[in-house]
Amino acid sequence: MIVAKAKTRRTLAGMHHLEAFLEMMSAERGASPHTLTSYRRDIEDYAEFLGDRGLDFESAALADVRAYLVDLELRGFAASSAARRLSALRQMHRFLFAEGVRRDDPSGIVEGPKRKVPIPKVLSEAEVDRLLQTAESAVALAKTPSAQLRAARLAALLETLYASGMRVSELVALPASAARADLRALIVRGKGNKERLVPLTERAREAISRYVALRRELEGKAPSSQWLFPSFGESGTLTRQAFARDLKELAVATGIPAARVSPHVLRHAFASHLLQNGADLRIVQQLLGHADISTTQIYTHVLEERLRALVAEHHPLAKP
Repeated sequence: MIVAKAKTRRTLAGMHHLEAFLEMMSAERGASPHTLTSYRRDIEDYAEFLGDRGLDFESAALADVRAYLVDLELRGFAASSAARRLSALRQMHRFLFAEGVRRDDPSGIVEGPKRKVPIPKVLSEAEVDRLLQTAESAVALAKTPSAQLRAARLAALLETLYASGMRVSELVALPASAARADLRALIVRGKGNKERLVPLTERAREAISRYVALRRELEGKAPSSQWLFPSFGESGTLTRQAFARDLKELAVATGIPAARVSPHVLRHAFASHLLQNGADLRIVQQLLGHADISTTQIYTHVLEERLRALVAEHHPLAKP
């Protein structure tokens, strides 16, 4: 009974620290609700592990953090998932140190699990062009105004995504005010509530303009939604899942396996195709909204292929 009460006290104290940490992440770093939910889940799991060892956030030592990583491995966690958990608990311990709750950070020198950096799944330029052509054909072949509007929305979403490399969450959250008459670029609010300017291609601008015009024909001069790409249902907001579903249906109609196509794959295609055609890695980093260049370096395989091609074409000893 005494042990159970002590564990309860530790749990309550731990949850108090967790709530303070999440409040800081929201207020000071602009963490999204989805990010906060992930942090809560990961840190609560860590807190439960510590509680089973008679410990809490204030008393955990270096050996306990390492033991937690071993526990994750025994539970079958992938290296990427374990690394995410380690990142969450590190930020928690740094917060406790900064707030004076602890005089040290037991997670500071812990090495994360080794992860293989996966090569992003990418569609070829020809495959993306086929997707765009199929989406365009669907607009022309639509038999009713509502079907034409739905097809035009998908075509505009697809053109905008491939032209900008936006995250799907950024794309579906674009406000209706983004579709102004002199549209040349979009101001995108990304992770950490940071804004960046994303230029648009002529095709993307035309697709958005056509979609907005069709929408006004059906809804009148003052569209009812505050979003550029609203849902046609009662929810009002187009969800990421709904867009991904429509995109997979389009892929099947194009003759591309649905498993190979997703909004994130098109974001990868945007970055890879830019690099293949000579864009600078730093510029691609800015367009994608990556805070750290190391995140953008997953595309270095594209640069390596381009460098090999340049050497093969221009080096005097590479020619037969």
